[in-house]
Amino acid sequence: MARLSADLAQAFLTPSDSPDTSAVLTQQQVTLADILELAGERTFGFLMVVLSLPSALPIPAPGYSTPFGIVLLILGLQLAWGVPTPWLPPRLRRRSMPRTHAQKIIRAALPWLRRLELISRPRLRAICTSRGGQLLLGAAVSLMAISMILPIPGTNTLPAIGIFITGFGLLDDDGLISLAGLVVCLMGLVVTTSILVALIWGGSSVLDMLKGAF
Repeated sequence: MARLSADLAQAFLTPSDSPDTSAVLTQQQVTLADILELAGERTFGFLMVVLSLPSALPIPAPGYSTPFGIVLLILGLQLAWGVPTPWLPPRLRRRSMPRTHAQKIIRAALPWLRRLELISRPRLRAICTSRGGQLLLGAAVSLMAISMILPIPGTNTLPAIGIFITGFGLLDDDGLISLAGLVVCLMGLVVTTSILVALIWGGSSVLDMLKGAF
């Protein structure tokens, strides 16, 4: 099976006039349905990696964290439930982004993907394939997806990185990488919780000041 980096480069970065156009996304808008088709048998891990990229990378990706977070929440819940093949509502399958924007994200991600591919291999497979392991990974992805959905600065990047690493482990049944992803997810949970507590506490302080003034 071809590496993820090679598949993404072939699909997004190969010129549209290439002799092998069967694996090249040539349309101006790339939809989730296109990505599902490209994923093939690696659907859960592949989708988690690709959909978390816009928020995980240090490049501007406004407007994608919330809708992709919703899709990742659906995927995480299905993984936790033990659904063998991801299902997405037709409306979400039609969700798209400009091909040029997707190309920018893929170019930025390829160096990181290739580094991970150098160390990725099947190990501790039970974490990725057992019912309990999938329940744990799906629950972690779901929590991080909820954090991505929140329109609050600071609650998107680290959770997206956690989903990215966890999904990459699922690609090769590499339980060690998925465990590393769970650690990042835990860090993301701590950061998101801290931000929410600070906002709630700060809001309560403002209300108390207003009540005292009147």
